[in-house]
Amino acid sequence: MSLPFHSLDAALAPSPASVDLGQLPEWRLEDLYEDMDSPRFAADLERAEREAKLFAETWRGKLSEFVDRPDAGETLAAAVKAYESMQDLTGRIMAYASLLYASDTSDSGRAKFYGDAHERVTALAGDLLFFELELNRIDDAKLEAAMRAPALGHYRPWLEDIRKEKPHQLPDDLERLFLEKSVSGAAAWNRLFDDTTAALRFDFEGESLTLEPLLGKLQDPDPAKREAAANALAATLGANLRLFALITSTLAKDKEISDRWRKFADVADSRHLANRVEREVVEALVKAVTDAYPRLSHRYYALKAGWFGKERLDHWDRNAPLPNAPRRVYRWETARDTVLGAYRAFSPRMADIARRFFDERWIDAPVRAGKAPGAFSHPTTPSAHPYILVNYLGKTRDVTTLAHELGHGVHQVLANVNGALMAPTPLTLAETASVFGEMLTFRSMLAEITDSVERKSMLAAKVEDMLNTVVRQIAFYKFERLIHLERRSGELTAERIGELWMSVQAESLGPAIELRQGYETYWAYIGHFIHSPFYVYAYAFGDCLVNSLYGLYERSQEGFAERYLAMLSAGGSKSYSELLAPFGLDAKDPGFWKIGLSVIERMIDELEAMG
Repeated sequence: MSLPFHSLDAALAPSPASVDLGQLPEWRLEDLYEDMDSPRFAADLERAEREAKLFAETWRGKLSEFVDRPDAGETLAAAVKAYESMQDLTGRIMAYASLLYASDTSDSGRAKFYGDAHERVTALAGDLLFFELELNRIDDAKLEAAMRAPALGHYRPWLEDIRKEKPHQLPDDLERLFLEKSVSGAAAWNRLFDDTTAALRFDFEGESLTLEPLLGKLQDPDPAKREAAANALAATLGANLRLFALITSTLAKDKEISDRWRKFADVADSRHLANRVEREVVEALVKAVTDAYPRLSHRYYALKAGWFGKERLDHWDRNAPLPNAPRRVYRWETARDTVLGAYRAFSPRMADIARRFFDERWIDAPVRAGKAPGAFSHPTTPSAHPYILVNYLGKTRDVTTLAHELGHGVHQVLANVNGALMAPTPLTLAETASVFGEMLTFRSMLAEITDSVERKSMLAAKVEDMLNTVVRQIAFYKFERLIHLERRSGELTAERIGELWMSVQAESLGPAIELRQGYETYWAYIGHFIHSPFYVYAYAFGDCLVNSLYGLYERSQEGFAERYLAMLSAGGSKSYSELLAPFGLDAKDPGFWKIGLSVIERMIDELEAMG
């Protein structure tokens, strides 16, 4: 069941920039702190530093003594609770600094504010670093006995989780060195990438555009504009390619050093550990998607080329709207009502949580110079609430992106009940709520479309989004593997990175896409490669998982929403296998991934039947 679609507000127009998108909200960060000069921010930062030193004086070197006492469970629980409180406090501090910075990365005052806060929080984290290391040195039997006390037993999921890091821990002084050097190492290179990307300007038909609006031009109905945008993207990236190559190569070396010291066998093993997923499960996913390239991306893009009357599509036409497709532009109010309506049809509770993001201004929507590109939902910290950033231009994809990020936001709100240590969700499930919310919204929107041309266009756009989420992200993962493996033999040049990029792109996109000159630079603007190496497979994991979940929901809706919300509410307190068990799903089953991929295949079947 879906609520009425607000077709009157979703005007057909030549360009989102030429219509009134409604009142686009800007987030209200005062829920964290008033401003950069906030006395409360300064006081919290000083309190965090003071409490970290006191915590270290109280507990450092003493955990092994306390564990032998009769009240070991209660005593250790008090320590863990104090540690959790400091994680919440520092999480609030850094959330504010990073969100303020994301609002305008070109503002030097905000950049300094973020940098100074990061340095001070990193320094105080050094005082807390010993705690998890010492917990992991406690004898298993003694810790198990202590966890029989309910107070410490509450933290069992977290304690068992951090013990998985034990084989890769270093001596305390080396751990502290790695932490302190990160400020001038990886974190500094990440910030250089962000600052550089935000400052980029692209010459498009006499306009000087930032990255986000330019990428939007690649979906313009006019092929000349798409080509101009593609060339503008390549020109500016090409002019900065040596810097992007240096950042990429340096961070790959930084990771190699860390992996070597921590004794990770494979370049992606640290990510698998962080995700709490077995390497063989990820390898099965990668193989299933790679094997499906011909049935999915190769087949779809051949179909699309035919719709455009071509043998092959130029790379700038890959995400182009279909010929004669209606150009629907959604006002913000329509996007809000559409997403909330789709959420409410599934679960009133889910919609009520999502509505708070609109009513309480937890969303930043307008496109602005200097604003971070893309979209995200920042969980902040359990004592506060998440914030969502989107760059809203009124397109159909912007509506589903809003639904995607609200899925994250709802997940984060529900998981906050677990506290700062157990609220964070491993990436294997972090994309589940977002992709599911996106699917709910898409199905609701599609159900209201009666025009056959518009329906075909909307279905094609959804298939493209799914290909971008599954096929493209697995290709990204394979590209990252090549980068990190080859970096072990020496520094990477921009030319070599481009060659590796082109090889995986040609394999994944297939023969119906012509990769023209300039495409070899497109790796340079993808922030996931910089900020979170190997993060990208989580999107494919989540999409295939959601396809399976949504299939179950369509077949049997009774009680599904309750089980689904219970899964989200668990946060990081359970493994992905435990959370999937109530749905009868097992990611270790070799056939599991094929179920999710078959959903995309059936949608391509439907498009093929439309002609």
